[in-house]
Amino acid sequence: MSDPIKSILIVGGGTAGWLSAAIIAAHHKDRPDGSLTITLVEASDIPTVGVGEGTWPTIRNTVRMLGLDEKKVFRECFAGFKQGGKFVNWVTEDDYYYHPFTVPLGYGQLDMAPYIEDIEEFALEANYQQEICEAGLAPRSLSEGDFQSICNYAYHLDAGAFANLLKEHCKTELGVQHVIGSVNDVHFNDQGYIGSLSLEGAAGPFVLDADLFVDCTGFRSLLLGKALNVPFVSNEQYLFNNRAIAIHVPYENEDDPVACHTIATGQNAGWTWDIGLTNRRGVGHVYSDEFLSDEEAAANLRNYINQPLDGFEIKQFKFQSGYRQQTWKNNCVAIGLACGFVEPLEATAIMLVEVAARYVAENLPANESIMQVTAKRFNRQMEYRWSRITDFLKLHYMLTKRKEPYWRAHCEDSSIPASLKEDLEIWKHRGPTKSDFDGVAELFPAASYQYVMYGMGYKPDYSRQSYLYNQEVQANRIRQKNQLMTQQLLNNLPPHRDYIEHWLNQ
Repeated sequence: MSDPIKSILIVGGGTAGWLSAAIIAAHHKDRPDGSLTITLVEASDIPTVGVGEGTWPTIRNTVRMLGLDEKKVFRECFAGFKQGGKFVNWVTEDDYYYHPFTVPLGYGQLDMAPYIEDIEEFALEANYQQEICEAGLAPRSLSEGDFQSICNYAYHLDAGAFANLLKEHCKTELGVQHVIGSVNDVHFNDQGYIGSLSLEGAAGPFVLDADLFVDCTGFRSLLLGKALNVPFVSNEQYLFNNRAIAIHVPYENEDDPVACHTIATGQNAGWTWDIGLTNRRGVGHVYSDEFLSDEEAAANLRNYINQPLDGFEIKQFKFQSGYRQQTWKNNCVAIGLACGFVEPLEATAIMLVEVAARYVAENLPANESIMQVTAKRFNRQMEYRWSRITDFLKLHYMLTKRKEPYWRAHCEDSSIPASLKEDLEIWKHRGPTKSDFDGVAELFPAASYQYVMYGMGYKPDYSRQSYLYNQEVQANRIRQKNQLMTQQLLNNLPPHRDYIEHWLNQ
């Protein structure tokens, strides 16, 4: 068990597989020849899910760390900037609020909420990015360099094209070996560790062994779930959605505006996403089959795009909200859908791939003897992350005032996680602060909770400790600064599509 880790086998391609391979290989790019081999095996006959087109701002540093050119990502993946999310009709059937990616002005020093009369306007009064999104502007000017911006951003991109870009980069720049083959059997050693895989390729059967196996086989979870029998923990009592349909919607004109934020619109039972790429929109509907039939969901989608669905290639997905009880067992770690999935809200899928792959890269055991300690720590972090993701997504639903059964069910006490109830008890009298969150394992900062909670109209009762909120002068300064910055940016930032076209031609 003191042997060094010299080989990693990633099973499964797609965004999860190739992004994991890229992150691990890039971190160990200076490895001496023969000290660590990284191989990815994928079955050419298994299609990728290919829905996820929204990302989290972590992707910007990931792309830079991988050594990818940002312009190349935009060209090859038809990418656009994502500056946050616009949530339409989540509180009533005639409202919207924003979750921008740039933190509020004064964040960490002063919460503007006690000094804002109409709490639903928190994002507007405490930050300039909502106005930028509403105006359809890029997050930066042409004078700013790649990866730089006053407005925090992520990407909207074609996930299939992104996987292909990562594949080429892994093979040509990062020394990842690529093998085509389907898994037939999993072989274990005497300690219960995976020793090798039997696979079927074009030339017949073959065997691959490794010291560490990374399961990126999607919902099938061939290694962690099926071979190692790690149980699945359902999240359905908190998050009800288990179906989705998706289509690609072309623009009417080549120069139509490209939305610089994800648009999530509440429906009678679920919600629709609308993601702008430079060549098309990705539109879909996520819902619960307990409250909505497939036919009704299709009707909602048809009404949303205001045209018949005939002629569209419709992708349909079934999923169960939840995650594996362990993410890393013995010498196998699952990344992506093989580990778990809650729902598309807030683009957690690709972000979790980044988080998990980075942990594996940065904590790759020097030898097998410390594999279990590494796995134990990672599992503890991932369990916390799944819990916090569930809480954050649930917050989007449980503050609604909509009357349909789907939305009322989300407000029932039994459907709210105990950890979220604890937070809300605290937040009855003050807003979310940095001290409420565990920094190392946290995915969503206090600012994200503020934007959602305040945007949906939940304002704490500050009267119990009103003496703490006597910073009106500082709050007014922040408000004035925000107004000035907003006006300057509205005057100086170019339209989103115009910026991309000019930037790519520089």
